[in-house]
Order: sequence, then C-alpha cells, then structure tokens
Amino acid sequence: MRFARRRARKAAERAASSALSLLARADSRLPPVEQSLWLMDALDWLRHGPDEQALRTGLNLPPASAEPVIPAEIRRLGVLLDVLEQQPQRRAQVAAILTGLLRHTDPTLLLADFGFSSRSSFFSEFSERLGRKWLPASPETRDLAVLFSLFFPNARDAVWLDALDSAVLARLTALLETPSPDETEVPADLLWRTALLDALTFTVSQIRATGFSPDLRSRMRTTGPWEAEAETPFKHLSAQVEAVQAQLAHTAAPADRTTLPQTLALFRAGLDACRQQAESIHDHLEDHGTSVSLVYALHELRQRIDRAEALLNCLVGDTPARDAAHLLAGLAHLNVQRRSLRALWRHNTALLAEKMAERHAESGEHYITRDRREYRAMLWAAMGGGLIMGFTTWVKIGILGLKAALFWTGLLAGLNYAVSFVIVQLLHWTIATKQPAMTAPALADKLGELSKPGGVERFVDEVANLTRSQSAGVFGNVLVVMPVALLIGLGGLAWFGPQFLPVPKAEHELQSLSLLGPTPLFAAFTGVLLFLSSVIAGWAENAFVLHRLDSALAWNPRIRRRLGPRRAARWAAWWRRNVGVMAGNVSLGLLLGLTPEFFRIFGIDLQVRHVTLSSGLFGAACASLGPAVVNDPAFWWALAGIAVNGVLNVGVSFYLAYRLALRARGIQVKERRAIYSSLARRLLRRPWTFLLPPRQAVASAT
Repeated sequence: MRFARRRARKAAERAASSALSLLARADSRLPPVEQSLWLMDALDWLRHGPDEQALRTGLNLPPASAEPVIPAEIRRLGVLLDVLEQQPQRRAQVAAILTGLLRHTDPTLLLADFGFSSRSSFFSEFSERLGRKWLPASPETRDLAVLFSLFFPNARDAVWLDALDSAVLARLTALLETPSPDETEVPADLLWRTALLDALTFTVSQIRATGFSPDLRSRMRTTGPWEAEAETPFKHLSAQVEAVQAQLAHTAAPADRTTLPQTLALFRAGLDACRQQAESIHDHLEDHGTSVSLVYALHELRQRIDRAEALLNCLVGDTPARDAAHLLAGLAHLNVQRRSLRALWRHNTALLAEKMAERHAESGEHYITRDRREYRAMLWAAMGGGLIMGFTTWVKIGILGLKAALFWTGLLAGLNYAVSFVIVQLLHWTIATKQPAMTAPALADKLGELSKPGGVERFVDEVANLTRSQSAGVFGNVLVVMPVALLIGLGGLAWFGPQFLPVPKAEHELQSLSLLGPTPLFAAFTGVLLFLSSVIAGWAENAFVLHRLDSALAWNPRIRRRLGPRRAARWAAWWRRNVGVMAGNVSLGLLLGLTPEFFRIFGIDLQVRHVTLSSGLFGAACASLGPAVVNDPAFWWALAGIAVNGVLNVGVSFYLAYRLALRARGIQVKERRAIYSSLARRLLRRPWTFLLPPRQAVASAT
C-alpha cells in the first residue's frame, strides 16, 4: 500500500511538473512563429497529457465534480484554466498569445476559405492533397488556415472541440477578455468580431460570384418574364451583408442597432433565396443534362451558404461561443478530410454518381415490368433478342476461325455483338442482362423517396419488379437462343460437313462453359462490363442533351438544307430518344469483343461470359456433338454454368447500379439497414413476388 501511494505521489508530481513547465514557457514577447509552436505544444499536451486526477493532486486543486463522461482533452483544459485563474501573470501571457494569433495572421483565410478547393480538377486536387499529406508545413506564416491545420491534425480534435460545454466556453471567453499589458493593442473580442465580419463579406462575395457564373445563371429558375432575372437574390445579397456590417460595426449608432433584427432577417432570407435558386438548378439538370463541374459548383455553393450562416451565428447568435466552437469543430473535421485521398475519391465518385443518376429516371423504366401484360411483353421481346443472338453466336465462331491478329479478332467480335445489339434494339426486342445496369436512375429516383411514408416499401416493390423483369428476360433469351443456335448448327453440318464445327472444338467450348472452371469469375467480370456500358450510355445521353445536339440537328442551317426541315426534326427527336441506348449497345459490344483480346496481350486469359451468348454457344456445341452429349457430365456442368452465369451477370450489374444509386442519393447506413430488413421480410413472406408478376400493377410502384 505504501509503494502504491508513493507511485501515485510521484505520478502527481510529474503531472504537475508537465503542466507548470508548459505554462512557464508561455511568453507573448517571443516571435509569432515561436508563439505558434507553444500553442501546438499546448494542444498536444491536451491530447496526450497526464491523467486529470494526478494533475489535480499534484497541483493541489480540488477534485473534479461528478459529471457525465467528457473527453479527456476537455478535462485537462479545465485543469489549465484552474491554474491560470490562480496565476494572473501567466493568464495574461496566455491570453496575449491567443490574441496575437488573431493579430499576426489573416483569420479570414481560415474562416472564409478553408475547406474550399481552388481547383475543380480531380488530378490537380489529388496532387495538392498528396503534397499536403506528405510534405511538412511551416508554422512561420500569416495564413491562419495553415496554422489551424497544424494545430488540429487529428480526427478526434473535431470531437472534443464540438463537445466543449457552456461552462468551459465561458471560462475560455473570459480568458480571451483578459486585459493586455499593452493598453494600445486592440482587444481580442474586437479582433475576433472584425475577422468574422470580413470573413462573412468574403464568403458572400464568393456566393455571388458562383451565382453569377454563366453555367449556373443560365440554368436557374425564373419566376416571371425574362426581366425577372433568376440571379436577383444574388444581386441583393451584397447590399444585405453591407447593411448587416454597418449595424454590427463597433462605431454603429444606437439608432442603427434598433433595426438590426429586421436587417438580419432580410439577410437570412436572402441566403435562403440563394439556396432555393441553387436547388432549382437540379430541375434544369434533369431535363437538359449535367456535368461533374456543374454538380461540383452546386455542392460548393451550398457549402458556402452554410458557412455564411455559421459565421452569422457566431456574430449574432443566442450562443455565440457555442456556435464558434461548432464552427471550429467543423473546420477541424475538414482539415482531416483535406489530407485524405480516400475522402477525395469518395467525394468525386459521389459527384460522378449524382451526375450519372441525376436526369431521366424514366430511362430505365421500360426495363421494369409491373403486371402480367408487361411481363408477357418482356418475355416476347427477350425471345426476339434470343433469335438474333443465335445468329450472332455462329458469326462469332466464324470470326474465331479466321485466326486473325488479336486486335482484329477482338474488333470484329465486338462489331458483331454491337450490330446484333443494335438490331435487337431497333426491332424493339431486348437482351436481358442489359436491363439491371440501365436502371440506376430509376432506382435513384425511388431511393430519393425513402424519407416519405412507405418509401422503403416502394423501393422494395421496385426491386421485386426488376427481379421479375430479369427472370422474364433471361428465360426468353435462353429458351430461344439455344434451339436457334442448335438448328443453325445442324443445318451447317448437313451442308458443310463435320468441319463446320469440329468435334474437338465443340468439346472445348462445352468445357469452357462448365461450372467447375473459371466460369463464375468470368461471369462476374462480364457483369462489370455490362454496368460500364450503362455508364457510357448515360454519359453519351447526358452529353447529347447538355450540348443541345438535338437542337443543333433540328435547326442548324447546313443540316436543314441537307435533310430538309421535317427530316431534320425527325432525326433530332429520334436521336434524343435513342442516343443513350445506341451508345450502350455499341459500347457493350466493343467491350465484350475487345476486352478478352486486350488482356490476352499480357498473357491473361480473361474471357467474357454473357449468359445469352453462352447459351448460344452451348446450343452450337450440342449440334456438333449430337444427341449422345446428354450422357456426358460436361453437358450438365455446362448447363449449371449457364445458370450461374445468368445469376452473376444480372446480380453484379444490378449491385453496381444499386451502389451507384446509393452514392447518388447519399443514403446512410441506417436507411440501408431498413432496406435490407424490408427485403428480407419480403423474401420470407412473399418470395414468389420476385419471380411471378401480380395480376395487376402494384399501386405503390406507380
């Protein structure tokens, strides 16, 4: 027991010594860079300092009262404040250092600009973050944003800053209000107030500049005739913030301050009007196309409006100290994000997902069936697609038989697929595996309704509708492509003889489809290609609309002279409806044809396994091997491989489309769990709804 008390006493002495030594080094006469270094040491001591109880014992301070669990940093900060209250001279030095931080730096670089990128290019921002992450920063600077990044480098800093309670905040405010030894210096509260006002001015100027940019201004909603300009709220914002500044100025007359509530209300209403104008752009993007730069600009505009409101709360809020702590906690969180390459990737992929799923949720609607009539129509359309793909299979076999160079083999195979897919589309038939990847906009549209009553159930209904559509599409494709390929093979054998598809070649093709081989891996990879084709389709459709190529086709003088006004208008309308589908068909064909040959250049045997093409290849091999093939185990393993092939093609492409929709709508973990729980309940209670259509359309789906 004696040794335990001795160890506790020594620990308390060491803890007290560390605190006293830290405070003894606080000297406001040091150069600004050394004062900044002392602040870094003090913050590091708050993070990793000794236990609070040992500190209080060693410093002869009363024990802390029983309180809820609070971060250790705040407890150590409370001990330092207790010591400073007992040592007025040290208190004045620390207060002078904190005040000097505002005096010797430019706080607006932190309050107004921190967290906003000056570069909208991904690779420029990536290189900047890489340098910020690995290159050391110097505290010898007037940029308070740089110093702030050195003061709060850890993710936990945002947590304890936001957890500062009102009592600690009041004590910190009193510390900053400690009179300076030099009576000619500006008080800390006035420096802070001036910095907030200047930061508010700069933030508003950035909001106005973004609102006045041609890309955004031309897309804002107007509420009246042409004279009622959409950017009016942004024009008024400058006068509104100047009025706020004039009434909050230190020299403002008492009469001016009586109208302050009305002036603040006008300014807040102006910020809200700017936010509404920014939100109105989404309607325009949905109809007229979007781009990542536009989505990024809107994201930055919303964040700057939030920053302006946060700065205003620090100036005139009911709890300015609490609002200031919340602002600094948000900046500390941004500081960690600004060094994170993963955060940059997640942010940019979220912008890309929002851009890809922003417009035309109906683009995937015609791939979703909701009643028996639509289910039968999908089944017949898929059977028509299977008919075309039966011929495509034999053309592919012929291309492989040419034994051309890798590039030309892949290009010819890709063109074969692309032409077939285009023919299927022009005949209003379908290829089943293209459906799930094209439905990301429709899924995103339903995910946007999760917060509404019944939103989760409506999304699950949509997933069930999509799953039924896939079953109809896959069954229709496979049921026709196999016999068509088989009949073509039998006709070719009768006409050309066994050399039409030699038996060894047929056996090799059958073995390549086996479930025991790498078929599942190839099928999953093909699902990725299916999704990529839908991405390309969405990009092409969006670019077509964004650049108003339909209007150019309809009204360009040279095109009208060449085609005539009527034909030009018809071509413009046709391409507006079908450009995305055509781009998806051509890109999918080229991806399926060229990708295996590209990997073969590097010695990697990575094949594509499209369920419809694999089924056609299965039928062609059976034609060459004859009826006895049913006695071969390879026959049944190939059938099993085709079944797994279809599941993985559809499943992987659907999963990627679903993830895209989640990123586009910013769905959080709690909402995802609600979706998964609802899906599980539907599978347990009504599993047949994922395969069989209802007698009539489900009301919630409409």
